[in-house]
Amino acid sequence: MNLYQEKTKYLGVFEKAEDAIQAAYLAQNELMIKYSKKDRESFISGIREVTLKNSELLAKMSFEETKMGRLDHKIIKHKLVAQLTPGTEDLATNAWSGDDGLTLVEMAPYGVIGAVTPSTNSTETIVCNSIGMIAAGNSVVFNAHPSSKKSVAYAVDMINNVIVSKGGPENLVTMVENPNRESLHTITNHPYIRLLCATGGPGIVKALLSSGKKAIGAGAGNPPVIVDNTADIKSAGKNIIEGCSFDNNLPCIAEKEVFAFADIADELIHSMLENGAYLINSRQVEQLMKIILIPQTHNNISNTKIEYTINKNWVGKDAKLILKELDIEVGDNISCIIMETNHDHPFVMTELMMPVLPIVRVKDIDEAINYAKKAEHGNRHSAHMHSKNIDNLTRFAREIDTTLFVQNGKSFAGLGFGGEGFTTFTIAGPTGEGLTSARTFTRQRRCVIAKNLSIIQNPLIK
Repeated sequence: MNLYQEKTKYLGVFEKAEDAIQAAYLAQNELMIKYSKKDRESFISGIREVTLKNSELLAKMSFEETKMGRLDHKIIKHKLVAQLTPGTEDLATNAWSGDDGLTLVEMAPYGVIGAVTPSTNSTETIVCNSIGMIAAGNSVVFNAHPSSKKSVAYAVDMINNVIVSKGGPENLVTMVENPNRESLHTITNHPYIRLLCATGGPGIVKALLSSGKKAIGAGAGNPPVIVDNTADIKSAGKNIIEGCSFDNNLPCIAEKEVFAFADIADELIHSMLENGAYLINSRQVEQLMKIILIPQTHNNISNTKIEYTINKNWVGKDAKLILKELDIEVGDNISCIIMETNHDHPFVMTELMMPVLPIVRVKDIDEAINYAKKAEHGNRHSAHMHSKNIDNLTRFAREIDTTLFVQNGKSFAGLGFGGEGFTTFTIAGPTGEGLTSARTFTRQRRCVIAKNLSIIQNPLIK
C-alpha cells in the first residue's frame, strides 16, 4: 500500500512560501478577531483526537518516508504529543489590584510563526508545535526537512481539516510543498513572520538566530550518562538501554555515551546484555567506525586534525542491520550495540543518533563529570545520572547545566513518558526557553485600568 495516494491536494500546503505565509497571516488575523480562547481549545481538542486516531498511520508514513527509527516507538511518540502537549491551560494571566486600579498581564500571540522541523521527529514535531502555537493564538508556517515533506503534508492537512470541522479558519497551519533553502530564506526574512522556531542541527539554529528576529532555537545534544558505585546497577543497565534504543536513538535527549565507575562497570555491562545490548570488541569498533563515521582531515601549520561526521545512511537504523555490516547475525531482541572506548573516542564525542552506545570506565566522580562535560560540548541540552549519592547527583546537575536532567530513569522520562511533566519535541537550549509549550510562543501584554489621579495626588511621586 502506498500511503501517499490517500489525497492529491492537501489543505495548508502551498507551492510558494509567499502564499503559505499570506494564508497563515489571514488565518491568524481571523483567529484573533472572530474566535475566543475557548474556541482555540476546541481546535486543539480536535487535533488531539485526530492525532490519536491516526497515530499508527502517521507513524507509518514517517517511517516509510524517512526510513529512520522504529515504527512501534513512533506510534508512542504520536500518542505522547497528542495527550501531553499543553494547550490553552498553559496560559496564565497575572493581575494586580489595589487602591490605584487594576493591572493585567496576559500572554498575547506573536502572530505568524515560521518553524523549521527535523526529519528525526517529523510529524510528531508538527503536531506538538501546532498545538502549542495555536493555543497561544498564533498561526504557523512550516519549512519541513525535505526528506519528510510528504508525511508532514499529510499531518498539516489533517490538522487544518479538523480545525475547519470545528468551525475554525482555514490555514492556521501551512507549509511549503517542496521546502528548501530558498523557501527558508523567504520565511526567515518575510515581514509577516514575527517569530522563528527551529528544531534541528546547529547550522539551522545559527541561521535563524542571525536573522535579526526573535528566534527560539532547539539545537543538537550529545547527552552523557554517569553511573556511580551507589546506583541500582541492574535498573541502570535496563533503563539506559531502553532509553538509548528508543526510536533507534533519534531523540536528542537519548543517552549517547556512558561514564561508569570502574568498580561497577562489569556489572553494568552484564545488565545491559540482559536487556537487549550486544557487546563488540575493539577490532569490531574499528570496523564500525569506517561504516558509520566519515573522517574529515583539517591541515594547519602545526598539525593535522581529523574530525568525524556521521554517515547519515545509518542514522536511526536498527542495531540488527548495523551489526549485519560487521558480519554479525542477531535476533530482533538486540536493540543496542555497546562497546568500551576511551573518553575521547569519536563515538563518545559525536552525536551518533543510532543505537550505538560507547562505555567509558572512570575512577571517580571527578573524572566522570570532567569527561561528561567534554562530551556534552556545552550544548546544555540533556544529561542523565544513575546514583543514590545526593552529593554526586547535585554536583553533576549543577556542573553539566543542561536543560533536561534525568535521575535514575530512562531519558524519555524527561518528556513525560514514564515521568511527570508535559511532552515537547522542541527543547530550546541555545536560546534558553527550555522545554517549549504554549506560553513559550507568547509575548507579555500589560493592560492597566488606573484611577484618574493627578500627579500631585499620587503618593508614589514626590
